[in-house]
Amino acid sequence: MKLIYFLLLLSLFSCYETSRNCTDYKTGNYYSEVTINGALFKSNFKRTETLQIEVYNNKTDSSQLRWINDCEVVFKTINPKNMAEKKDIHLKILTTTDSSYTFEYSYVGETKKQKGIAYKMDTN
Repeated sequence: MKLIYFLLLLSLFSCYETSRNCTDYKTGNYYSEVTINGALFKSNFKRTETLQIEVYNNKTDSSQLRWINDCEVVFKTINPKNMAEKKDIHLKILTTTDSSYTFEYSYVGETKKQKGIAYKMDTN
């Protein structure tokens, strides 16, 4: 009897699939939140197929985009002002909803990843 309950429970969990409609988030206007060491960081950004312009703490940064696939992109800062800004950033969309996506990102070649969520501000 326990085996039947176990198999039933296992079948319920195996049917769950995370949604990833990444192409819906290649362009648009967004608001994002990232928590690092307990501190919440918020920013707004506009993304086209090849460019992202982000505003954080009244500072504007622009990056060129290179899409690896529909769910992964590499950001290269256009006018880096220091060594940290010269490092490319790899972002991977983990899950999507109808109005947001959860992502993880890191400097290219580094294993330490941060997670965040971005909310689409327009319906285009």
